[in-house]
Amino acid sequence: MKIVKFGGSSVGSSQSIQNVIDILKQKHASGEKFHVVSSAMGGVTNILTDLAQAASEGYDFKTVLTEIEQKHFTVIKEMIAVKNQNPTFTQIKIFINEIEDLLQGVYSLQELSLQSKDLIISYGEKCSTFLLSQIAKQYFSNSLYVDTSALIKTDNNFGNARVNTPLTEHLLKEYYQQHTENILFFTGFIASNENNRITTLGRGGSDYTAAIIAAALDAKEIELWSDVDGMLTADPRVVKKAFSLSELSYTEAMELSYFGAKVIYPPAMIPAFRKKIPIVLKNTFNPTFEGTRIEEHTHKNMYPIRGISSINEISLINITGSGMIGQIGFSGKLFSLLAQEHINVILITQSSSEHSITFAIEPKDVQKAKQLFWSEFELELETNKLNPPIIEENLCVLAIVGENMKQTPGISGKLFHALGRNGINIHAIAQGSSEYNISVIIKRKNISKALNAVHDAFFTQLTKTLHVFSVGTGNIGTTLLRQIQAQSDFLRDNNGIEVKISGIANSRKMIIDEEGIDLTQWEKAINAGEVSNMDTFIQKIKLLNLSNCIFVDNTASPVTGTYYKELFESNVSVVTCNKIANSSSYKEYKDLKDTARRRGVDFFYETNVGAGLPIIRTLKDLMTSGDRILKIEAILSGTISYIFNNFTGKISFYEVVKKAHELGYTEPDPREDLSGKDFMRKMMILARDAGYVVEGKDVSLGAILPESCINAPSIDDFYKELKKSDSYFNQLKEKAENENKVLRYIGKLENGKASISLEWVDSNHPFYNLTGSDNIISFTTERYKFNPLVIKGPGAGAEVTAAGVFADLINVGAN
Repeated sequence: MKIVKFGGSSVGSSQSIQNVIDILKQKHASGEKFHVVSSAMGGVTNILTDLAQAASEGYDFKTVLTEIEQKHFTVIKEMIAVKNQNPTFTQIKIFINEIEDLLQGVYSLQELSLQSKDLIISYGEKCSTFLLSQIAKQYFSNSLYVDTSALIKTDNNFGNARVNTPLTEHLLKEYYQQHTENILFFTGFIASNENNRITTLGRGGSDYTAAIIAAALDAKEIELWSDVDGMLTADPRVVKKAFSLSELSYTEAMELSYFGAKVIYPPAMIPAFRKKIPIVLKNTFNPTFEGTRIEEHTHKNMYPIRGISSINEISLINITGSGMIGQIGFSGKLFSLLAQEHINVILITQSSSEHSITFAIEPKDVQKAKQLFWSEFELELETNKLNPPIIEENLCVLAIVGENMKQTPGISGKLFHALGRNGINIHAIAQGSSEYNISVIIKRKNISKALNAVHDAFFTQLTKTLHVFSVGTGNIGTTLLRQIQAQSDFLRDNNGIEVKISGIANSRKMIIDEEGIDLTQWEKAINAGEVSNMDTFIQKIKLLNLSNCIFVDNTASPVTGTYYKELFESNVSVVTCNKIANSSSYKEYKDLKDTARRRGVDFFYETNVGAGLPIIRTLKDLMTSGDRILKIEAILSGTISYIFNNFTGKISFYEVVKKAHELGYTEPDPREDLSGKDFMRKMMILARDAGYVVEGKDVSLGAILPESCINAPSIDDFYKELKKSDSYFNQLKEKAENENKVLRYIGKLENGKASISLEWVDSNHPFYNLTGSDNIISFTTERYKFNPLVIKGPGAGAEVTAAGVFADLINVGAN
């Protein structure tokens, strides 16, 4: 025999009640024996509570009460045959009239006691359960409505009464023995005291009713039907990737429910736990889904934790003082005082020095707790043995729960890393000796970010979501978005990473969408976006406060880099191909690196030096592994590389530069490339990453062009002067050919000194055979002293540069 409970959403309308009837019909057809517990129709208990309060304050209540009546009447008309409607209409009308009489009394007295309130709201369950029993009677003639207030006996704690278990079980068994042939429809939530005054079992009390009845009647199982697919790993309204758990132990379910999971009322598990009756959480609107089974013993599962729960509004009280040290019974006195005033303590932590006690309570109890403390410990406060309590508001509790946590190393480390990585500060920590949960107190504004970050950290079989804000839609930015779209399935299947583009901006327009921008339609979306403003864009990123957040700079703008530090301070990682920030003053470079390190976020800029070539990463790996850099030689300009690789035979320097310009290998003004300034910035970044304090002026920059070319007033004039300089460049070429060498514009870093100059190299040099527009770099280190480590490949182009940015993006995800 099973006890089957249906929540308010399950009996909230004709359509949902039909789902309930279908579930019961299926059970009946399969030979199952069951009895039903019903909540009030969805929203009715809240409405009755509000009406009672409104009546006590002298406000009208009749209009809304009529709406409640019509809500029930509508279901009667739609679900009960016309010939059978009158008895149901009559009883519901009697219930509504009784509510009206009670509200009128409250209105007249303008006083609402807890006892009166319990009596008024009890009618929600009476109306819905009677209505459900009459609908069911059309299919099961032995259906019988049962007012449970006569069978469940409690104390006088109106609003949240304690059950007299021995007496209740006796009454339930006795009633059941008299009605074994019936299908009983019990009212949930309501009970009565020894004087037969109506009491209630607290919010979620219908779950409790079902468990009380099941324990009394030795039921085989309790089914709790609601509008969700059982217990989920986290709140699905906040964590979109939350999924249903197939099973939980009583302890795990209790912990998750205590810390905010609303699927089951915590006291409901106590009678079930005592009698070892399994509880199954099911979805009325998805009845074929198996839901979550809660019982004493569960199978070993693959996850380090079972779920994440939260209490979204708590306050923290911190008590300090030397008067606590060594004082036996101080904690007992404090918490007994709070218990006497019915102040629930959610979490407690105490320093080992006994100098402080910190505890969390509901915000509504803060002032009462503070007054109690001042009155009870007045002498200690006046003599400075205790300090005035410190109150912290706007906090919440996040708890991870699971039996697998017990004696599993690294659980707390993973939790703290996930929070720290996302810039979430922990105000207090508590872990029970049972090791079934770890609870942390954080700012309430960070709860969504924290839940998502922790869920990603522990449920690693799911994809990890990276929230990316991409700035710049030129060649590199557009190519990057195309590459992300093309690789999305591969990343999800092979790397467990989902790159969600949550914002795009260029110099004209910008768009932000927390749910992610469709990359097949991003151009249309951004064109319909708002006018671009980088300050507004950055502030929106910070305000969204998303987990695993990355800012990608695909521009050459000097403005975007000014926001990097602000982003780091908000725990947003930065990936950039824009080298301006790293090649500004050393102080600014160092400040960015230190801020990123201090905030525990990533600052990746591989494409600053060699487009998609792994140069920065290789240098970092060499240094991290303890190798010592002796010398770096490099050609880090694809444009200059192309020009000198093709400056052979009878072709003139003028003709090579002109062709490079026509092919789009140079900037609109080729002098921007041939001046070597861009190359100088790259060498400066390399030198800084190698550990040297280097400014731009410290890099010795050898010239390629004669002064007449550099100082030409226009591009046309530049080309005229370049043609006039043919003899100068031909002499350089002839010298190279006569000595069996080639011309190369080479950057060097040796003994902390950086230089760039035009050199002639022979066939023994690793740069001799360089072709096309390739870049090349040679690392001579203690380990690679006689055979340098050489990296060679394309050093320019949208495809390889975007690929380098993409690789940095994925490396952030790996961290």
